[in-house]
Amino acid sequence: MEKQASLPAIQRSIWAGRIPLKIILAPAESRTFDQTNPYLISFPRVSYLPSLLPRLRAFFASSLINPDAEHHQGWFAFEGVPLKWHYPIGLLFDLYAGVDPASKAILGVNIEELVRLDPEGMVLNDAFINSVKEADFLRNGTAKGIMSLSKEDSAGLWKAVENVDLPSFQRISNILIPPPSQPFRNVPIRIFLPLPPDEESPSLKVVQSPLPPLIPSSSIQSSQSVSARSSPSTQPQTIGGVLHTLLPNLFPSRRTPVLAKPVLHGAVLPMSSPIEEVVRSAAYGDGWAYVVVRMMG
Repeated sequence: MEKQASLPAIQRSIWAGRIPLKIILAPAESRTFDQTNPYLISFPRVSYLPSLLPRLRAFFASSLINPDAEHHQGWFAFEGVPLKWHYPIGLLFDLYAGVDPASKAILGVNIEELVRLDPEGMVLNDAFINSVKEADFLRNGTAKGIMSLSKEDSAGLWKAVENVDLPSFQRISNILIPPPSQPFRNVPIRIFLPLPPDEESPSLKVVQSPLPPLIPSSSIQSSQSVSARSSPSTQPQTIGGVLHTLLPNLFPSRRTPVLAKPVLHGAVLPMSSPIEEVVRSAAYGDGWAYVVVRMMG
């Protein structure tokens, strides 16, 4: 990661990032089977798929077998696998970009495996806020920050993400996130490890553990420079160190990717990146850094 002064630029780049999507109506829901034109859009990485449902309902209206179907009854799938709608689009892309073809998503009716959405979008809003609370608790040891937000700011945080309004998001987020001079208690990071799918239950393994930003210095690393917030007895915990500790079989080295690599926002993370800097500069709108493990070769 670069020095602190560059972090806002990293965040601006992330929020400006977009992913080209090609969305087709599920043949089972189409009066013309597979003759429906696809919906093409470039959509922000930090956004969520359900935000597209109203415009998709309007676009595919003339082709629906059930003309009375409402937008919140839709769901998304990739290669037959239902997509978790409460994950940001950027995370979904990082998880499935290696699958061929890389741009196909299918829109269909809701299924029991996914939590049902509602017409007003409150289910998605609540899922986002709950994720924010979890990140807030890890950072501070308490969720008082998010719980003490005004009703306007609590609603505004989600609206800022929904509208990709970074200035409004930063204003509210700065209330929740401790200043750089105050280290996090634990760093909100989730590691996604794709597992080989079988026909009945393709799955993902999510690895999460309390991750303090500073750890005791080892004798081997004691000669390294010490950051301003650490001491001779501590050092910043790095992405490589976390992966080596949690997934030693995939990451036998703390410094060099050998069998797998960590990906965030479509880019490979340097193994030497301090985890707190990664979250401060590159977390999604809910405060989490979602790191996807991809096998090499």
